[in-house]
Amino acid sequence: MELIADRLTKRYKNIIAADRLTFTLKKGVTGLIGANGAGKTTLMRMLCGILTPTEGTITYNGAPVTGESYRSILGYLPQDFGYYPDFTGKDFLLYFSALKGLSKADAKTRTEELLQITGLSDAGRKKVKTYSGGMKQRLGIAQALINRPEVLILDEPTAGLDPQERARFRDLIAEIGRENIVLLSTHILSDIEHIAERIIMMKSGQIIWQGEWKGNEGDLETFYLKEFGEAAHA
Repeated sequence: MELIADRLTKRYKNIIAADRLTFTLKKGVTGLIGANGAGKTTLMRMLCGILTPTEGTITYNGAPVTGESYRSILGYLPQDFGYYPDFTGKDFLLYFSALKGLSKADAKTRTEELLQITGLSDAGRKKVKTYSGGMKQRLGIAQALINRPEVLILDEPTAGLDPQERARFRDLIAEIGRENIVLLSTHILSDIEHIAERIIMMKSGQIIWQGEWKGNEGDLETFYLKEFGEAAHA
């Protein structure tokens, strides 16, 4: 199980948002950090097939990441996730189940399971427009998990959650990473410190450091600031 980016580049006219990014993601949780504008979202959108690279390739288990076969094993939570306000939480997840190709029986079972996991069972029949920000975030996490993804890409998944919810979902992400590929970007660096085996650090569209994170360097924010002269999420 390998997701490989090879010299991945994305240009917008005179702006290089991603500059020859090369790395390999395997089973486990990889933390992606960098200040705003570092190119993290551009990278994640390319890995999800939403953006087409200007140059370079992305492969999963040796095959290009295009088409339904890749999307069927992919889970993605963007930072700004779109909701259908008049859907109930349950209908919202059933809709995404259909998009991912789940059978009706599996979609129903998986929806109920994820509503319970995310603490939304009692709110499943309420319209999304009545949800709090934290509830919407939990619903977004649920939709990213609906198809039991082999590749899970999360952009600020615990934003808006209280500390107890954050800890619960951090444990869930760690559990998923035991058998699957997880790429996690968050400004809450303590979450990455707790569960990430590897770190990718970005600045100005480039990878400036990547490797195993064993905590030997101390606090992650302190390490980033010391090495690169800026806060990781300035």
